[in-house]
Amino acid sequence: MRQPRSDYERPRAMYMPRSRGALTGLLLILLGAWGALVPFFGPNIDWAYTTDPAWTWTTAKGWLEVLPGAVTAVGGLLVLGSGNRAAASLGGWLAVFGGAWFVVGRAFAPTLAIGDVGQPAASTDLKRALLEITYFTGLGALIMFLGGAVLARVAVRHARDVVVAQPAPMAAPAAEPARTDQVAADEPAARGRTGRGFFGGGTGGGLFRRHHHAGV
Repeated sequence: MRQPRSDYERPRAMYMPRSRGALTGLLLILLGAWGALVPFFGPNIDWAYTTDPAWTWTTAKGWLEVLPGAVTAVGGLLVLGSGNRAAASLGGWLAVFGGAWFVVGRAFAPTLAIGDVGQPAASTDLKRALLEITYFTGLGALIMFLGGAVLARVAVRHARDVVVAQPAPMAAPAAEPARTDQVAADEPAARGRTGRGFFGGGTGGGLFRRHHHAGV
């Protein structure tokens, strides 16, 4: 009988091992934290998207960077610590939405009147492109990829997700009744007695057994 480990004790339809989303969940937490915090500490390391001083709060930063970063980090926490497919799937969808908002949020900012984060604070085209990638488009695309990977993995139920703690009993094949040696030995004698019958057939004779008389 196969003995289940502690995290396999209750196999069920929505169960999944916690280790399955550990790495992806951790990456989503780190990427979400980066997206939410880099607008504030970025000027200190000469990696700023705007010319605002470090740790300056604006409405645009809150809606376009802090919000999707926080949503992504929460999704990563759900994926990291969940042993349930539904919770892990919710974490994956949160990551997808957070990453998508990093990519398209600024396009909707004028319509939603949530402000503008400005332009990259860079003196070269290369640095401007890298700031765009690490702050918004590249960051969001990577988060969406990881969130989609989570959804794909939790949608598939692996064989190791179902553990049989005790094998099901198998029905024994029907066996013919055992025949003892004594029964087998008595069968010829029984057939002989039955064959003689009432009219004296067989070797033992009967009521009207024929008598052979020697001729005179």
